[in-house]
Amino acid sequence: MNIKIDIVSDVACPWCYVGKSRLEKALAMVPEINADITWQPFQLDPTVPKEGRDLKPYYEAKFGSAEKVQQIFEHMESVGDAEGIAFDFSKMERTMNTLPLHVLMLEAEKEGFKAKLKERFFKAYFEEATDLSRTENVVKIMAEFDWSAEKVNGILENTGMLEEVKAKISYFQSRGVSAVPFFIFNEKYGISGAQPPQVLADTLRQIQQEMAAETSIAAGERCDVESGECL
Repeated sequence: MNIKIDIVSDVACPWCYVGKSRLEKALAMVPEINADITWQPFQLDPTVPKEGRDLKPYYEAKFGSAEKVQQIFEHMESVGDAEGIAFDFSKMERTMNTLPLHVLMLEAEKEGFKAKLKERFFKAYFEEATDLSRTENVVKIMAEFDWSAEKVNGILENTGMLEEVKAKISYFQSRGVSAVPFFIFNEKYGISGAQPPQVLADTLRQIQQEMAAETSIAAGERCDVESGECL
């Protein structure tokens, strides 16, 4: 059975990386379900300038103190260990405006490797401490997917694609998405946050049962009022 899953997320969100891992574990629990996954864009902080910001002062201003930030980093690293994600906040120096990355992923979607690129951006940022606000670093990553620097720069300068990404973000905000990750199943059911794999698997099973019941009702034996035939 096919279930459509839209994952609204941002590259700068560590819980989105965790959520990806947990969804993969959940899907392994329900092998009878075929998930059609689409990564959707979101920006946690669109006010970050193009050149990025120093990460630690940025988080200290956001969360109140260096001690609080360190607690958050340590907690995320512990969570990451359980998911096989090697978060290393001690080496991270810059945060970035993620809009250009979403534009690149929009084109990657058309070429069929958006999910792989999303994973690569997550790994580069959170595990390799790559400064993704620097175009030259992004170009190096895109070269792994056989994109030239000229192609990358051309896409980043495409105002039409930029507006398309902004429109997608606005759409999900209009639907009430204010925190990520946010999972939308069959454009009908929503789950906020990086829920444990069992919660996600139970949700998938519930949706599967409801879809089966709907199919049964639609295909059951019946008499047609207009034709008078009983099928």
